[in-house]
Amino acid sequence: MESMIDVINRRVSVRTYSDQALETEKKQKMLDLLNSENKGPFGNKVRFAMIDLTEAEKNEIKSLGTYGFISGAKLYVVSAVKGSTGAMEDLGYCFEKVILGATGLGLGTCWLGGTFNRANFAKRINVSDDEVVPAISPIGYARDKRAVKERLLRRLVRSDQRKPWEELFFDGNMNTPLVRDSAGKYASALDCVRSGPSASNRQPWRIVRRSAQSAFHFYLRRTSGYDKFNARIDLQRVDMGIAMCHFELAVKETGLTGRWVVAKPDLKTGNAEYILTWVES
Repeated sequence: MESMIDVINRRVSVRTYSDQALETEKKQKMLDLLNSENKGPFGNKVRFAMIDLTEAEKNEIKSLGTYGFISGAKLYVVSAVKGSTGAMEDLGYCFEKVILGATGLGLGTCWLGGTFNRANFAKRINVSDDEVVPAISPIGYARDKRAVKERLLRRLVRSDQRKPWEELFFDGNMNTPLVRDSAGKYASALDCVRSGPSASNRQPWRIVRRSAQSAFHFYLRRTSGYDKFNARIDLQRVDMGIAMCHFELAVKETGLTGRWVVAKPDLKTGNAEYILTWVES
């Protein structure tokens, strides 16, 4: 079985798809995955469905801003979650497990975040009044060559660039950068967080290690001017769920054990918002 760390490192956003249909076996594996990866660290249940778009719905996708850069995709994974504490983080955590599962099967995906409750494909999964649809993803086989517009978009959002370690990870407090050589057995897990996808590649996660407690405190550093889509959808919190997913999967693969807790650490973090803490056990 392929290493999950390797899967995380080779995952890329695919916007140009071939017309090759998913084999029955792979489609069933994806359906099984959608039914199993549905509960996050905050305890919220995330609902998934895979739908085959009609021509009208494919045209609707093309009208949604940069999502029009998706071409050739017919199958989409749609996510829905009820609005409550930690719902956005749980959705990001669960959906990224689905994305990585698809990557492990040799399939392409692409995070598309926004507010999709009024879209036709959201209606097809019977979204209730207390649910939101913050993210969807095409799924299929990548075309051999990226379209010109896809290459332009990747350059525009700097998809292949990541913030340096000293801007993301800290040792004891937010003023002391965590040097990779000092991260020890957690270096690979933090590398996996750093490589994670995020809305507009903003990389809002910040992590403070507290060695004495064997704890890693996760914080959200919001991007100025990057507004929420509405009162119930917060894509930067979805990004935090993705970071948590990468960290947990890599930690477990490294042979370490731990759990998520609400710790409320006494740290001065400026405008960074506390999310959750991983404690070694």
